[in-house]
Amino acid sequence: MADPRPVWEELRALGDVVPAPWGGYFVTGFEACSQVLRGRNWLVPDFDWQERRPDPTRWREPATREMTRTLSRLNPPVHTFQRRALGNLFDRGTLEAMRPRIAGHVTRLLDRLASQLRTHGEADFVDTVGDRLPIHTVGQWLAIPAEDYPRILDFTHRQVHAQELLPTKSELAVSAQATLEMRDFFTRLIAHRRRHLGNDVLSGWIRYWDAQYPEDRAAADQTLYDLTMFITIASLETTATLLANAVWFLTRDPARADWLRRHPEHLDDAIDEVLRYDPPIHLNTRYAADDTVLAGVPVAKDTPVHVLYGAANHDPRRNGNPHAFDIRRKGAHLAFGGGAHYCLGMALARLEARLLLGELLERFTTLRPTAGPTYASRMVFRRVSSLTVTA
Repeated sequence: MADPRPVWEELRALGDVVPAPWGGYFVTGFEACSQVLRGRNWLVPDFDWQERRPDPTRWREPATREMTRTLSRLNPPVHTFQRRALGNLFDRGTLEAMRPRIAGHVTRLLDRLASQLRTHGEADFVDTVGDRLPIHTVGQWLAIPAEDYPRILDFTHRQVHAQELLPTKSELAVSAQATLEMRDFFTRLIAHRRRHLGNDVLSGWIRYWDAQYPEDRAAADQTLYDLTMFITIASLETTATLLANAVWFLTRDPARADWLRRHPEHLDDAIDEVLRYDPPIHLNTRYAADDTVLAGVPVAKDTPVHVLYGAANHDPRRNGNPHAFDIRRKGAHLAFGGGAHYCLGMALARLEARLLLGELLERFTTLRPTAGPTYASRMVFRRVSSLTVTA
């Protein structure tokens, strides 16, 4: 977890498409990963695929089924219908309208960080800032009461086990309980908002989906729940990991932080290099819609392939000297996916990171980590669970 690069290197040395012990393949090369993410003949593991598994028991767990209804596990035409209905959630106008509020959240959270540093001499960046900025951002956007933010973070951290590649029974049990809490929260939120419609985003979604299903309130409610729940929780851990990784990679080297402080025009380049070097999602799964060939390897219909984002981003054929962290690299990465499932919140995550890093570098000129980050033990979703800093 602390340094997955040797594992990526070892797998990539075996080829662009490497057999997995449980069947299927790991995809390690940049071009092969890009082909899978963008190709129409590669589908996400939806309900139909899950039921065709030799042993579908694993896929019938309640937490797994809950996430399989969300955008990340829908294929056309259902995915196309829902995604088009959402439109470009975070277009330029929306982001500009959100910018002052996000900047305000950044300032308040960094005030809190400064207070803890003055009082204790050190602070956990993740708990103080990293976990909190994304929930404040999406929570205010959806007009969710601030007192509910800790609860959302809690069940999100527990529910994500079901989205891992090989979850244990105990992890699935934890996720099942979190799913019940998650379902209760968002169901109540939608019902309350329907009774008190306003001009907020969620109210707009309620009006739209009620119009789509005028004779079927249950279908409208299910779609609203799936979208609201997914867009909320999908914006939390991934963005929090990006923020924590950025602080770790940029402040561990005083010269690097000083250079970026003097060259703020390279903030976006720094964010992209963080995403390339250690992406918030390390693995994603697709399956072959038909018999095909990937990087010279025959892949039979229904065979799963696991895209390794980190291995792809460190492919020396795409990014020279890949293990060097270089803000001015102007390299390429797949951290936001590609094709039909390209990340909806990409522009928002970038804006949050840009505003946070800009103010943090300006205000905390001597901020340094006291040790390396602590990571959750996961294969799919990278999570920095703590990062202690001092000034």
